[in-house]
Amino acid sequence: MPQFENGQHDGLLLGDSGYPCRRFLLTPFLNPSTDAENRFNQSLCRTRVLVEQTFGILKRRFQCLHHEMTTEHPQAAVYVVACAVLHNISIQRGNLFNNVDGNLLHVDNDGLRFVGGNDWLLMRQHIVNNFF
Repeated sequence: MPQFENGQHDGLLLGDSGYPCRRFLLTPFLNPSTDAENRFNQSLCRTRVLVEQTFGILKRRFQCLHHEMTTEHPQAAVYVVACAVLHNISIQRGNLFNNVDGNLLHVDNDGLRFVGGNDWLLMRQHIVNNFF
């Protein structure tokens, strides 16, 4: 996560309530007080489940991901990205191994940007206010 902390990577990570909300890490509201905050929490939870299922698919397909890797392992990210790329090429070529559930996920990147400084809780609220 140091690369996200110092701004080397553009994007967001999703975390559960065990993590603090940061500029690069979206976490659920601990005590949601509005319907929008509840919808945000539900959406975050559903998205995290999809991410966890995707890692499960990759681990079933690529044996190199069965070994324990920590974020300190210098090649951990390289292995995961390489497996994801190979998996996506396989899908594009119609080689769907054991088509797990028949569903494909399409995510549109609409260029969401937050320009509110370093207040990560304000950023999360900005997302809730604009999308939920």
